[in-house]
This record gives sequence, C-alpha cells and structure tokens, in this order.
Amino acid sequence: MKRIVVFCGSSEGTDPAVLEAASTLGRTLASRGVVLVYGAAKIGVMGQVAQAALDRNGKVIGIIPDFLLLKEVYHPGLTELIITENMHERKLKMHELSDGIITLPGGYGTLEELFEMITWAQLGLHQKPIGILNTNGFYDDLLNMLHKMVAQGFLKQENYDMLLVDGTVNGLLQKMTDYKPIPLPKWIQKDQV
Repeated sequence: MKRIVVFCGSSEGTDPAVLEAASTLGRTLASRGVVLVYGAAKIGVMGQVAQAALDRNGKVIGIIPDFLLLKEVYHPGLTELIITENMHERKLKMHELSDGIITLPGGYGTLEELFEMITWAQLGLHQKPIGILNTNGFYDDLLNMLHKMVAQGFLKQENYDMLLVDGTVNGLLQKMTDYKPIPLPKWIQKDQV
C-alpha cells in the first residue's frame, strides 16, 4: 500500500489514547513511506495524525470541500491540498488516491465515510482493505451492532469479515497487508464494475 486514506474526527474527543493512536499511525505511515490521505484539517484527531506524519517527513495529502476551508481550519503545511466542490467529490478523490482505508474515532462524518467505502467494497466497486483502529474499544458497540445485523440476516458474514479491526497500528497494518478480497458476487458482472 503506497497511500492510505484515514477517516477520523475533526474533534479531539475525551480519550487521550485516541490522540496518541493517531500520532502513532501518522508516524508509522511516514516511517514506512506510505502517503497519508485525509480530510485536510489541522484540528482534532485529523490534525494529530497529519502533524505526526509531517513531523517524520511523511507526505500528506489533504482533501477538503471549499465550504469547509474555514470551518475545519485546513492544515497549512500539507504536501498537497486538494479543494473539491462538495463532499461527494471529496470522498471520490480520497477513494481514487488510496490503496487502503483506516478509520479512527470520529462522529457522523467519519461513520458515513467508513460505511460508504465498505458498501462500495461489498458491491465490488473496489477491493481495497478497510480497517478500523479500535483504540480502547471505541468501536466495540458498532461492531456488536454489525454482529447483530449478521445474526438477523441483514449482513452476510463474508461482508462483515471485509472490515479489518485491531487495537494497534502495527496489528491493523499487518491485517491490511495480508487482506485477500472476497470474490465478486455472482449477481455483479465484471463489465458493470
């Protein structure tokens, strides 16, 4: 993986371990020569992961829609800043520029980005590894809900298994490196993807 997109909050949250995990991820990506692609903010968890990568001379690409330029206070020290017209274009550009996806703690926007990418994978639109860095069990309740969806027949186990989860940066990156995508569903023809 040469480029990884990271979805996470523009708030810091209340658990210092989340910010430390974000820093660890940024430093690790930089040390491995992996380009960080993210939402361009200099604040919150987003700012933490970006600054940690930049501090280790990593390459960081920020992508932000023009209406959020001031609200999310974009990071002025990025390797590259891409400004899009809207949120849809932002997510598409993040997808296009990444070889893998990692989700850290965040709010509605973070979940929306994660679920759009996992839905695209389920539909066969991409086969990139998608990971959750589950710091201090932040996503445990969400994972329990997904298990319930499997148990009640709304989500196939193989689609649940596409979501890679680990509490450590190195563990998650190893799972992403080892990831083997599931075959495309029979009802999706390759020429339609």
